[in-house]
Amino acid sequence: MARAIVLMLDSLGVGAAPDAARFGAEDARADTLGHIARAAAEGRADRPGLRSGQLRAPNLARLGFGLAGRIVTGRVPPGFDVAMPEGAVAACAELSRGKDTPSGHWEMAGVPVTFDWGYFPETVPTFPAELTDALIREGGLPGLLGNKHSSGTVILEELGAEHMATGKPILYTSADSVIQIAAHEESFGLERLYTLCRIARRLVDAYNIGRVIARPFIGTPETGFRRTGNRKDYSVLPPAPTLLDVAVAAGREVYSVGKIGDIFAHSGTGREIKADGNMALFDATLAAMRDAPDGSLLLTNFVDFDTLFGHRRDVAGYAAAIEDFDRRLPELEAVLRPGDLVVLTADHGCDPTAPGSDHTRECVPAVFFGPGVAGRVIGQRESFADIGQTLARHIGLQPLSAGEAML
Repeated sequence: MARAIVLMLDSLGVGAAPDAARFGAEDARADTLGHIARAAAEGRADRPGLRSGQLRAPNLARLGFGLAGRIVTGRVPPGFDVAMPEGAVAACAELSRGKDTPSGHWEMAGVPVTFDWGYFPETVPTFPAELTDALIREGGLPGLLGNKHSSGTVILEELGAEHMATGKPILYTSADSVIQIAAHEESFGLERLYTLCRIARRLVDAYNIGRVIARPFIGTPETGFRRTGNRKDYSVLPPAPTLLDVAVAAGREVYSVGKIGDIFAHSGTGREIKADGNMALFDATLAAMRDAPDGSLLLTNFVDFDTLFGHRRDVAGYAAAIEDFDRRLPELEAVLRPGDLVVLTADHGCDPTAPGSDHTRECVPAVFFGPGVAGRVIGQRESFADIGQTLARHIGLQPLSAGEAML
């Protein structure tokens, strides 16, 4: 029996979605992979000691990753042109109304988000007083800092020292349907932060907010602050059974590597495996693949692309992360078994050449490969759900409620 493996390259979109203009002019111009590759080819992604020159991702290129970009934009990103891909290549537009992480993952797993999330306005303060008052009261807090839209790294530089001095956690949001709470692991306490986020999760249900994210950090005002790998996402449940739920109901093993468990609110996520950083996530994926029995489903989210480089608009760092990931692909191919099907995909874009720090509304790649997969270009698809439907068919699950199989 076959296995299905999802490698979610978080935020590695391949060009503006057909409806991107409704999210803004910058979304309409977004092309995460293409812009990184062009910047590299023009020397704008060079960084001494890190990388230089054209984007070097020969394994992604031969599988056809760049051809997914051509489907959307009409151009192959520099360094990605191949005469015939080794994988089966598609690009998928998004039906869900947002460009957020849960929407992208849930739709990929067969559940498009057809409702509107709640969002907080770009005002200062941004959160309703009744919400912050309740959080202070129930959390036993001396107060809150932030209370605005911000980049996570910027707000730590701005308020990290005051947080340590006052004990007030930092509360902020973004263009996504999210509340993020940052606190120092040592002076505030990690478990106390998690408890506070669980309180916030209950309080924001009335506002239809998709996620509450715990953002622990360490450091001092003198040395600077950095976020740790102890992030937790507190998501609402998907509105319908996902590919993961269907797999569990059929008695299959599911392996969720990285933040997959949090994104799906631990529904159908099976064995949850944590790791910090893309390379540790790759190691964990390889270990899970060696253990996973026939008929199983394995999903990994490679979060660094988005968190460390997309949101921080770090073109050179993003380029280097792509190259690091690419170098490891032959290791994964070496442990594939007959019948295995792997898909390289993403959940949205986060173009590091765009202004601001928010996600970008983009089509995502769907590059299928594995023993017996014939190389070809499938073309443009109307929903991320086609990915989940393809995987469900491949491992013999009942059809999902949305999407059309591609293979």
